Amino acid sequence: MQPQIKADLLLVGVTILAAAGWIFSKEALTGLPPLLFIGTRFLFAGALLAIVGKKQWPHLTVRGAKNSLLVGAIFAIAIMCWIIGLDSTQHIGEGAFITSLAVVQVPLMAFFLFREPQSKSMWLALPIATAGLFLLAIRDPSVGFQLESGQVYFLTASIIFALQFTLNSRVVQYVPAILLTSIQLLTVGIASIGASFWLEQWPSHITPAITGWLLASAVIATSLRFFIQTYAQGLTPVSHGAMILTIEPILTASLAAFWFGESMTLIQVAGCGLIFSSLLINRWQFIKKILK
Repeated sequence: MQPQIKADLLLVGVTILAAAGWIFSKEALTGLPPLLFIGTRFLFAGALLAIVGKKQWPHLTVRGAKNSLLVGAIFAIAIMCWIIGLDSTQHIGEGAFITSLAVVQVPLMAFFLFREPQSKSMWLALPIATAGLFLLAIRDPSVGFQLESGQVYFLTASIIFALQFTLNSRVVQYVPAILLTSIQLLTVGIASIGASFWLEQWPSHITPAITGWLLASAVIATSLRFFIQTYAQGLTPVSHGAMILTIEPILTASLAAFWFGESMTLIQVAGCGLIFSSLLINRWQFIKKILK
């Protein structure tokens, strides 16, 4: 199988696992504080991948270790913002679309950080994405423009995710995917549990159901998902990979509607539609190739 086709298929699988992760996480948050949950989830997942990839550790260089830790620290900040947003929101589908703005910002990050040339469509996508976010912030016209706390956390996470995605695609060129993924997950786990120790009240009892959601989040939506994503990113250009991941918010919103019975107002639908349109416009050159 050609590397490009293999990468595409893997990234489609990643989006399905990512969408399921939103549901797993929201269910787990009913019995666990957000930072403790995300820290336990990522620490378990990182340790699992570290054991699976134990034969690769001798190949890790000092440069690779330093850069993996750096990207892991950036990832930790993004994940903590994301999980706090998920804990505070009542609209998972909307949160998924706001977080997906990272896709629009990836080429922007690549342009400013590495001077990668970008198409005109990228600059057109940005104001459309902004308009979509504006509509989501005025779901109640009587109040006017006002971002809710969950929306602010999701937006902040999207910016940091874009930075992490851009840097990750370069580090994976010289660090084995399984090592890079495990180091990042362990970094997120340690940082989140440390923050939780100081900021949250830990529960005295965890039910078997919550434990099951936690394990599903750790093994399926974290270990498996991020290993596949990191490996696939090594087979395809960063912008191409970001294009495949654009379908995640649609899958997430669909799962949220099915699992939690979520619905959106007309303004929310319009806002999400504009954001998704910006994702497509941002990758219009690639879409034209597909259509041909």
